[in-house]
Amino acid sequence: MKITKLTTYIVPPRWLFLKIETDEGIVGWGEPVVEGRALTVEAAVHELADYLIGKDPLMIEDHWQVMYRGGFYRGGAIHMSALAGIDQALWDIKGKAYGQPVHALLGGQVRDRIKVYSWIGGDRPADVARNARNIVASGFKALKLNGAEEMQIVDSNDKIDAIVATIGTVRDAVGPHIGIGADFHGRVHRPMAKVLARELEPFRLMFIEEPVLSENREALKEIANHCSTPIALGERLYSRWDFKSVLADGYVDILQPDLSHAGGITECRKIAAMAEAYDVALAPHCPLGPIALAACLQIDAVSYNAFIQEQSLGIHYNKGNDILDYISNKEVFQYADGFVSIPQGPGLGIEVDEAYVIERAKEGHRWRNPVWRHADGSVAEW
Repeated sequence: MKITKLTTYIVPPRWLFLKIETDEGIVGWGEPVVEGRALTVEAAVHELADYLIGKDPLMIEDHWQVMYRGGFYRGGAIHMSALAGIDQALWDIKGKAYGQPVHALLGGQVRDRIKVYSWIGGDRPADVARNARNIVASGFKALKLNGAEEMQIVDSNDKIDAIVATIGTVRDAVGPHIGIGADFHGRVHRPMAKVLARELEPFRLMFIEEPVLSENREALKEIANHCSTPIALGERLYSRWDFKSVLADGYVDILQPDLSHAGGITECRKIAAMAEAYDVALAPHCPLGPIALAACLQIDAVSYNAFIQEQSLGIHYNKGNDILDYISNKEVFQYADGFVSIPQGPGLGIEVDEAYVIERAKEGHRWRNPVWRHADGSVAEW
């Protein structure tokens, strides 16, 4: 079997899909994207295509190593996301060629389903609390919300008080046993992160996510000493080498690699195994589309330390197009009792509605991150 063609589709709301074709008619799909940089990643995919055309798609490990090591400059968001989507598509092809789900080719599943959480939003504490109650009523047993708006490197206590009030309202709304993740989103800097982490301690959160940016991880030691809440981090790390020092430092409890950013299934399988060796949990990052979610579930299926999966069904980012819109076997993501079942179909287990993808690609998107500013006019972390 030989790879004959790579085709990319920029589709709403902010995704990039990749189709890899072979001379035997087997097709694989991947989702290589950096949110806000879809066009740049698309260009990187087509640069890597020069190597892939004519190659055997089943030689995934070798292709990964060549696409990573074959360039003198390597790593980072763009390169690793392009590689990730290609890797997903190659695994999809391999599974279809053998008539097996990807997780079967990775050694077989250790679980039938995995817990999922849903994102909640709202402009006021009462809105957030109502949305939280609705999420729980729909069957979710865990949720996540932005734990902070823009915050100066040293800010006033009223900002802290407002955050505490919002999360306290959510905890009161859903009760003591629903998992709550508070995402600081890298918006909080070291001086305020330790204060906020301590103030949120009474709410017994499932985790605090990105309490500081990954590049400021030396601050995690002090933050960890101010609270017992598990610390989650990793959506802005792109390879096992990026995660290596985080694990060695010993202050992160939950790794969140993104299978569309961190080298795909091949690399995230290795990152998951590294985390297991450090007794660190796995919770793949995935506010993306159906291909990325299907890839995540393959890793969840075979990773003992995976405990929860992010997913984007119905979140605000997906206005206009949601994850089920792009697949024809919409029943594949079976949600029940706060869990989603592991797909059992060949490859990634999803059937992409190619006609719909082509139609929506005519519209495409030029999604960009919002730009926030502080009261003094300086740019704020989003």
